[in-house]
Amino acid sequence: MTRFKSVAALSLVLSMTGLMGCQDKQSLHLDPLATSQRTGSSPDLSYPAVMHIANASRGAGDYANAVSLYRHAATMQPDNPEPLVGVGGTLLEMGKIDEAITSYNAALKLSPHDQGALRGVAKAYLKTSRPDLAANPLATAYKDNPNDPKLLLLIGVADDFIGQHNNAQLRYQQGLRLAPADRSLILDLALSLALSEKFDAAIAQLRPLALSSTATAQERQTLALIYGLKGDQTSAMQFARMDLDAAAASHNLAFYETLRRLPAEARSRAILSASAASRPQS
Repeated sequence: MTRFKSVAALSLVLSMTGLMGCQDKQSLHLDPLATSQRTGSSPDLSYPAVMHIANASRGAGDYANAVSLYRHAATMQPDNPEPLVGVGGTLLEMGKIDEAITSYNAALKLSPHDQGALRGVAKAYLKTSRPDLAANPLATAYKDNPNDPKLLLLIGVADDFIGQHNNAQLRYQQGLRLAPADRSLILDLALSLALSEKFDAAIAQLRPLALSSTATAQERQTLALIYGLKGDQTSAMQFARMDLDAAAASHNLAFYETLRRLPAEARSRAILSASAASRPQS
């Protein structure tokens, strides 16, 4: 059984698929400025080819090259928001939140209903001190796609960030009616219920998932957190020790006790701040 040496992240995870598998970064590198210097025997790369290499570079973690390639693609098709969305997503993965927002907004100027830009800028705003700014792009995205479970998940996360836990829970439940087995929706619903101190309902949602043969460490450790917030130290330790060594589990339980003593708003803020820092991008 794997033992984690550090405290497990308290994250509201969005299930998102990576663009491409890992590849050798060196083999993916392309100087975008060199593409205009090719001879007739070595023609310029097309827009689809540049975007393909940019996506592959991003997937391999070669973010600097990916940004350069996306920006080069943007010069090839200046009216196409796709490369600007790629820039925004890559910058978001690099932790350059303000630059990502600028790129997403540039894409939205070209196409105000672009789903990638709307969702991307909302995710970026959730990492700032103004998560309320995510509301407008998400409302626009929802008008175009009211039955997308992943969008409903993101709207729920945004509602949780601004303290609208009841609204968030309605969104997660709406998503689960469309995708009943979606683990991310179940996880985020459980955590949202815990943030609004509905601990028994949260446990009822998450415990079957955390005990399943396909359970993840995050699901088990989120359940440990919920038990800790409820004040059930025995159950919290039981689930914490499934993935953590004794010292890390004890550290987590002490942290849960600290959270439990905070006012509800401060507790939510602390948990969601940790989640914003650890949330994966796509």
